[in-house]
Order: sequence, then C-alpha cells, then structure tokens
Amino acid sequence: MRRVNAGRRDGARLGYPAWLAADVVLILLFAMLGHQSHYGTLSPAGIAGTALPFLAAYGAATAALRPWRHPTALMRCAVPLWIGTSAGGLILRVLAGQGAALSFQIVAVSVLGLFLITPRVLAALVRRRRVHSPAIHSPSKNQGAPT
Repeated sequence: MRRVNAGRRDGARLGYPAWLAADVVLILLFAMLGHQSHYGTLSPAGIAGTALPFLAAYGAATAALRPWRHPTALMRCAVPLWIGTSAGGLILRVLAGQGAALSFQIVAVSVLGLFLITPRVLAALVRRRRVHSPAIHSPSKNQGAPT
C-alpha cells in the first residue's frame, strides 16, 4: 500500500510550491546573468524583457505537464519542463521581435537545462541515498559490559 502513494510523495520533502519558486528564481537568474554579461547592467526592464518569454513558456509547460504530481521526476517533469521552457521561450522571443541568434539559443537551452534539471537530479540522488543507505544504529547500552 505504501508503494501506491510513493509517486505522490515524490518531492514531498520540498513540496511543489518550493519547486515552482526555485524554477522561477532560476529562470530570472538566467535572464539576469545574460543581461549582465551583454549590457553590463541589471536593468529591471531588460531582465523582464529577457525573462518574460521564458516564464510564459514555463507557465504553459507547467499547465500542460502538471508537475505538482511528481515535481522531482526527471523524465515526467524536469526534461519536459526544460524543453518546453527553452523552446517555448525562444519561439515567444522571435514572435515578439526580440530575435534569437544561434549563440543565444545554445546558451539558453544549455543554461535552462542546467537550472531546471540539476536540482531535480540532486534531489533524486539524495532521495536514493536515503532510501538505500543502511540504518545507523547506536550501540546498545550493555554492549560493552561484561556478562
């Protein structure tokens, strides 16, 4: 019976709102780093202009994927969110007339992949380690006493 609920508890330690917040912060960080490296400044309007297409695409991918069910699942959540956010964000940039040079596409897909997948890989590794690590028992009180 415990196995039935295992999928729903996938990421329960952190909870979906925390995953959502982390993803949004990381998408904003991507936009901030890009804006800083290209313009040498952190203009709120510039950051918003870079981030909004990717945040909108992330929102659409989230609505389609419903990642709150399995927020740390790599193939059900992380990879599709990354692809949807990257591809959708690039498409929205082009439709908005912002352009998407090949070098920007490569950087956007790479950085968003790193930002959206890596935290979930780390969470999966931690979860796997907790599940497969042997229980640590403290020695009994009488273990060292002569009998």
